[in-house]
Amino acid sequence: MGLALGIDMRIAQTLLVLLAITVLSSCAMMPENASSLESNDVTASTVLQASPLAKGVEHQDLSQLNMLEMTPEMMAFVDSYVGGVQNRYARMKRLVYAVMGDDNFKLIYDDKTRTAQETFRDARGNCLSFTNMFIAMARYLEIHADYQEVDIPPDWSLAGHSFLFSQHINVLVDLGADERRIVDFNVYDFHLMYERRIISDERARAHYFSNIGVDHMLKGDTGLAYANFRQALVEDSTFSPAWINIGVLHRREGYPGYAEAAYKQALEINQFNLIAMSNLANLYQEEGLVDLAEFYTDKVKSHRMNNPYYRFYLAQNAVIDGDYEAAIKHLKIAIKEREDEDRFYFLISLSYLMSGDRGSAALWMAKAEELAADDVDRQRYQNKMDRLFMSQGLDRQQ
Repeated sequence: MGLALGIDMRIAQTLLVLLAITVLSSCAMMPENASSLESNDVTASTVLQASPLAKGVEHQDLSQLNMLEMTPEMMAFVDSYVGGVQNRYARMKRLVYAVMGDDNFKLIYDDKTRTAQETFRDARGNCLSFTNMFIAMARYLEIHADYQEVDIPPDWSLAGHSFLFSQHINVLVDLGADERRIVDFNVYDFHLMYERRIISDERARAHYFSNIGVDHMLKGDTGLAYANFRQALVEDSTFSPAWINIGVLHRREGYPGYAEAAYKQALEINQFNLIAMSNLANLYQEEGLVDLAEFYTDKVKSHRMNNPYYRFYLAQNAVIDGDYEAAIKHLKIAIKEREDEDRFYFLISLSYLMSGDRGSAALWMAKAEELAADDVDRQRYQNKMDRLFMSQGLDRQQ
């Protein structure tokens, strides 16, 4: 899973940086005669082609890196489990067992992004690393496998000082005859209800180089960070997380005009990009452009309140504070925006129960159980509510 932080400008290692949010348009208006840092000669193109950070890496070519390259050792490993199997479904099952079986190839999850061969060599990596390895092996076996982006609901757990968006990545295997299978190495970051889409290899490479760029930026390797962010955008110029990251890099290095141009390009790609907005707000605040800072801060607040997962976060806090009426209000708005999220129904059921309305609690709980992804989640909800009823001396069946 990957991360991106906004508002307080802390930068975390990214695998996939952004969740696209469907929100209502803000009513805020750009302040009249607002000055900007951006001059006529600093554009998105300038950031990529004439940045002062390119010194020493102007001619570095990263395009030849093959993140799906198979080594002889990888081929021998795959052949030992799958060799001679003709049926594609059987080959896929054998491959899954080879890399995920209990006593076979013991993969360890960590935060580092690796190529396919590096993942095989180290037996560790993040979800993009594992996906690289599996896709390389699947294609070696002539199994049709694609990268798939999965949008993870936002995490607002940092109390409003920053917000966390995530995207997960996994494998979609096409076995023909309209039969598809998802292969996922980190099931905790995946839910069938999450929005997902097949992406091109170029988009996946953009993720890879953006992640590597963040690694270098955090280590202070500015030139290599810039080279990798630039390569990410060569692979896919619409990959807004890389525009944000290259903007952050320029801001850290004292080039606010270049940072502004990069953040604005991210907003050109997605006008509701909260991370780009928050970074612009902070940039303008630092540069003394108060009106512009307030404009983007207001936009962030407006769009955030229309996000069902932010309402869920507010409801969680309200429950902790014992304000069940407020929790119910936030959750009804959240459910109106997102009707298939079982967590919303469970929390509103809990809120009704704690406020003394057992009938409403039971109705909302039934919906949560209906929407739960599997029997394990359904049983978990049932057990929690049963314990809560018992703690109040009540019978849930009454």
